[in-house]
Amino acid sequence: MSTALAGTAPLLRTSIKHDGPSFAPWILIATFLSGSAVLLYPLIFPSQQDRAGLAAAVGGNPAIGLIFGPVFDLSTNDGFNAWRSLALGGFIAALGAIFAVTRATRGQEDSGQAELLASGVMGRASRLLAGVGLAFVCSLALGVTAGVVTGLCGGDWESSMLLAATFTATGWMLAAVAAVTAQIGSDLRTANSLAVGTLGVLFLLRGFAYAVVAPEWTIWINPLGWMTETRPATGNHWWPLWYALAFTVVLLGVAFVLQARRDFGQGAIAPRPGPARGRDRSTWRLVLRLNRGPIITWTVAFIALGGVFGYFATSITNLLGDNNSVAQVLAAGATTPEALTSAFLVTILSLVGIIAAIPGVQIMLKVRTEEMEDRVEPMIATKVRRQRYFTSNVVLALAAPAIFLLIAGTLIATLAATANIGVEFGDVLLQAVATIPAVWTVVAVSVAVIGARPQIAFAAWLGVLASFGLTLLGPTFKLWDWILAVSPFWHIPNVTTDDADWWGLVWISLITVLFVAIGFVGFRRRDLAR
Repeated sequence: MSTALAGTAPLLRTSIKHDGPSFAPWILIATFLSGSAVLLYPLIFPSQQDRAGLAAAVGGNPAIGLIFGPVFDLSTNDGFNAWRSLALGGFIAALGAIFAVTRATRGQEDSGQAELLASGVMGRASRLLAGVGLAFVCSLALGVTAGVVTGLCGGDWESSMLLAATFTATGWMLAAVAAVTAQIGSDLRTANSLAVGTLGVLFLLRGFAYAVVAPEWTIWINPLGWMTETRPATGNHWWPLWYALAFTVVLLGVAFVLQARRDFGQGAIAPRPGPARGRDRSTWRLVLRLNRGPIITWTVAFIALGGVFGYFATSITNLLGDNNSVAQVLAAGATTPEALTSAFLVTILSLVGIIAAIPGVQIMLKVRTEEMEDRVEPMIATKVRRQRYFTSNVVLALAAPAIFLLIAGTLIATLAATANIGVEFGDVLLQAVATIPAVWTVVAVSVAVIGARPQIAFAAWLGVLASFGLTLLGPTFKLWDWILAVSPFWHIPNVTTDDADWWGLVWISLITVLFVAIGFVGFRRRDLAR
């Protein structure tokens, strides 16, 4: 065992020095999420009446619960912080941990760096242990930073530190998941897809189980459900963290067993060898083949999302009826069940649209990956024109999200129309169609970045992050309309109303055209792989 772990300590120190700074954005985001909630809540919701209104608004749109989880207490700073930050903060920590592990393990094998390290005094299991150690240290730093900052901002210290501990525990659990997927996938992209996909499924199932008041066992079989059951500010239960530790230890054991049995550079999912002679005679077929795997995976994912959200929509009447805050609003005549149902469907389809933009951004980032691996320049050196190659990628990046959204929207419309909740199939499908221009605007941001300034490729995600934050978080903080309007999803009309304003779609479509034009001009003028 000592031989297998030889060289782990110096490799871990080096990894923390060189790769640790890349984890800093995840720490900043999680810390800001938690600290800002404690600071701003008493300013935005100073009275109990304001807080009761927030509870009614949250309860009136169960789609929000899919992301943020159940509401235990919105009458205090710490209760609000626990609701807004626990699920998202854990998700952020988990993403950072996943990328840290896969980059330090499978990523090094793909680049050849692992082979160079293995030629020295380095044990077989050292890289995996160092990668996991890096994720553990960074996740711990995230938790400590978020907890201390939240406490200094005025949060209750026990609640703040427990909330921060759930961030760290979630990062550790998903780091262990990534350690396993790094042994299963044969390359970095596959390992990341498997780990992030696992996180997405667990996250969605946790939100769905709480939203539909599923049997209690559905929560306790989900590792993310353990974190919610710690209940910071309302129960302060520390003991579920032991489950997270046990889960992490078991998966790490599996990862090390798999790592010891596989060949260097290989994985359980072996890539298919390509044909002896190339069969793709056009850039369109080439781009489709390069993205075939993710497209198939996302298609299955959106079929599942459509089924889950559609089933969720069929239960909306019961969910609203069981909420005391919503019942009081309805009794006062401030709104109607039909209006709440319509708003719920708009939120659901906006959320689906934000998720649908992710594969579009990934397709554009694949352009940069191919470019940096020197696969584009030899092709451009032939009769293939730059604009033709870039056009193929842009068209697929815009078409795929639209198709995914329509797949999920059709399933949601079908299930909602058969549930007698006051909506028609055509209305829901039209709402899905009206969401497509907003998705295209988000993807167009990545087109402009990859085309004109690929050196800052991370900026391709700004559209997704801004849309998510402003669409789902902005209203809870009562942001001004001009700030909310930055999100293209704010401009989506509610097609079921008589006074639907369609001009918003015109304006965001013009912005889409502008971003795409910037991308094309930039790609035509800049040097490749620069």
